[in-house]
Formats: sequence, C-alpha cells, structure tokens
Amino acid sequence: MTLPHENNLQVEELRDLIGLRVKHQGSHWEIIEVLEDGPSLVLQDCEHHTVIQPDQHGEAHRRVPTTLTIPIFDRESRELSPILINLDLSNADTV
Repeated sequence: MTLPHENNLQVEELRDLIGLRVKHQGSHWEIIEVLEDGPSLVLQDCEHHTVIQPDQHGEAHRRVPTTLTIPIFDRESRELSPILINLDLSNADTV
C-alpha cells in the first residue's frame, strides 16, 4: 500500500485509507477519519492503551481508545509531513 502522489493528493483519495491498519512508533493504529481542515488523518490505537473519556460535565464514565491526528503536509514546506511518511503501511490491512 502506498500513499497517493503528493502532487495529485485529493481528500477523496485519502478517504480510501479509512479502515487501514498501520504501524506508528511501534504500535498498531487504524485510520478512522480524514479531516479536510489541514488536511489530517485521525488514527485510533488498536492495542490496549485506553484513556478515560469525560462526559460533558467532566465526569469520567468510560474508557476509549487513544486517538492521534497526523498532518498530511508539513506546514512550512507543504510537502508530505515526515510523520505521515514514517507511517508503516507495508503490512497495512483493512478491518
């Protein structure tokens, strides 16, 4: 699996990545969303790391997977971000 070529990168193409499992910093993550603002990918931890999510009143009631937002482009150079480039897509699979 490879990323779309940066010169022709469209949000619609990035949406095809939703559901892929990737490796980031030694952990397995799933791409769960593409944010047009940025644009960015939202990753969800597929392993046992969870955080406690507070409700609207700040009270903790449930555990949820950790999420992480990865920018598609580097802010300064407007090339693909180093974080995105370093995502391990070699063993990417869909859920």
